[in-house]
Amino acid sequence: MLKQQSHIVAPIPDELRTRALYTVGELRERGKADKEAIDKLFNLIVDMTEEGLDFFFLEPLRRLHASNMMMSMAKMGISSMLKGSKMVVHKVLKKLDDRSLAAILDFIEEIIHEPEQG
Repeated sequence: MLKQQSHIVAPIPDELRTRALYTVGELRERGKADKEAIDKLFNLIVDMTEEGLDFFFLEPLRRLHASNMMMSMAKMGISSMLKGSKMVVHKVLKKLDDRSLAAILDFIEEIIHEPEQG
């Protein structure tokens, strides 16, 4: 679905891509939205969110050689954003059922891509 739309891209470390795909496969195989699945999914979503926030908000500042004070202010704002996001994600995931778990796993698979070759 995303390939048919304009979209933005954020790089992630290979370790996170590997862990994301492994986690999706593991949770899909289990098929249960139990506490263990919710905890793994929560941690994965938080890590992916942190990477995205860093890339979209801090990377432009790094490329502009922003001052330490500007970077500190940006990091403080992002930290507040992340705290709010964690609360919302945790609240939503606590109510997750098996069908909704599958839908989230589909979404994660859809947004994770290997680097293009060449």
